[in-house]
Amino acid sequence: MSQEINKKLFQDRKRTNILSSPEQKLISYLVPRIPGWISSDGLTAIGFLGSAIILGSFLLGEYVYRPLLLLGIFGFFVQWFGDSLDGRIAFYRNKSRKWYGFALDIVMDWISTVMIGLGYVFYAPGDFKYSGFALVSLYGWAMIISQLRYRITDKYTIDAGLLGPTEIRVIICAVLLLEVVFPGSINYLVIVICVVLFIINWVDTKKLLHLGDLKDWEEKKSKEVPAHETKR
Repeated sequence: MSQEINKKLFQDRKRTNILSSPEQKLISYLVPRIPGWISSDGLTAIGFLGSAIILGSFLLGEYVYRPLLLLGIFGFFVQWFGDSLDGRIAFYRNKSRKWYGFALDIVMDWISTVMIGLGYVFYAPGDFKYSGFALVSLYGWAMIISQLRYRITDKYTIDAGLLGPTEIRVIICAVLLLEVVFPGSINYLVIVICVVLFIINWVDTKKLLHLGDLKDWEEKKSKEVPAHETKR
């Protein structure tokens, strides 16, 4: 039964991230247990609440007490819960709205990214604030790549190779934990994350352009009139 649920919930997308197998099993376990009064839009709102908690953790960590940054780890779990289950619950209940859900996910992902980046900008000292802006910009670049890949290949994927949104959340949670133990470490770790994201985006952009070039050639070839037809 669980295998049937898993197949139904993830038939519309291919996952390549490291944690895909345990993550999908957990989602398949949770989805049938979500109360009927919680809709897919309600889960999206829960995901947004998680982003607000993360933003608040940065503010509390900066202006009240540094260890309150750890609230961000709880916020990332809440965000994952809402963001990962909103579309899946719609599939499970046969109430999916492909383009509505697609548009809502993209908008909410961008708003959440801006909120998290803004939180870090408030927290970071001096020129380190610019790395918060860079992080948001690079994640936005990654989002654009995923949408263009969908347009070119008609296959939607939210992962960049072995890394997906879940892995990014786990990494940032580890960064928050390290910041509480080693104050100031977050500023350098965010720079490292920005460098890694830049490399991933650069490689994915080259692959995307190659796919676009191949599709252009395929479309040109399909429009060419065969020689035997021109003689008639």
